Amino acid sequence: MSSSPDSSPNKSAWDSPNLGSLFRPGAAPDADSYTLAFIAFGVAYANANSTRDYIAELLKNTSGQDYHSRLEICGHDYLRAVSKLEEACNDLNSETFFGLAKLAGVASKASDHCQDAFRGISSPPLGSRNGDLKRLCEIGAVIAKVFTGSS
Repeated sequence: MSSSPDSSPNKSAWDSPNLGSLFRPGAAPDADSYTLAFIAFGVAYANANSTRDYIAELLKNTSGQDYHSRLEICGHDYLRAVSKLEEACNDLNSETFFGLAKLAGVASKASDHCQDAFRGISSPPLGSRNGDLKRLCEIGAVIAKVFTGSS
């Protein structure tokens, strides 16, 4: 969410400024589920887009082939996440709600796949960013289920 590398293994995704903006007291006292969905999916999209740009910067400044290959995997994952979250935002704009939870799930799985690409690395460079996107997508999926009545 910031452009600095993820350095604190104890950093909670809930400490993230983007997630905090969703839930700070008084942020949206009169927000209905539609507004909350726009916020959740919009913040998730911004997170994924920012992380995609961050991965591109890391790729420019990385010389190790193994590390570079792992970042390329994440780059593809985040292209997919951005695409699915953009689709979710477009669905919200057109009041088409039935695919929202699935789109959030695909974006969440992209963050999981990126995290898996760095399995065995003690300090993955995108660890908290992947966690942030996963949690944002989970929030979006829960809100989306309000529209469809599914559980």
